[in-house]
Amino acid sequence: MFPLLAERQSQLAGRLSGGERQMCAIGRAMMSSPRLLMLDEPSLGLAPVMVERMFELILSLVKTQGLTILLVEQNVSDALQMCQRAYVMERGSITKTGPGDALLDDPDVRRAYMSI
Repeated sequence: MFPLLAERQSQLAGRLSGGERQMCAIGRAMMSSPRLLMLDEPSLGLAPVMVERMFELILSLVKTQGLTILLVEQNVSDALQMCQRAYVMERGSITKTGPGDALLDDPDVRRAYMSI
């Protein structure tokens, strides 16, 4: 699943880059063959190219493994583009819910979270 990590197998996880650590964490979680994977800010602190790879990986897990993923993410645009169902929270309360593409087009969501 992560050829890059094969090259780093002799390294301690604490010495991996941020993106490599995220891959390692997801790989470790996948070893138990979960039906649900919960990810909290998987793109946090990653370089833009790694963010793109992370979202590609998440979509791949859904498509190839039939995995359900609960994703908490502040990268609103990318998260809404890939999700089937989304919940927008403000101050601990759900303020909007619906299909990702519908919320992506919602003027309130665009204004509040995408600076549009």
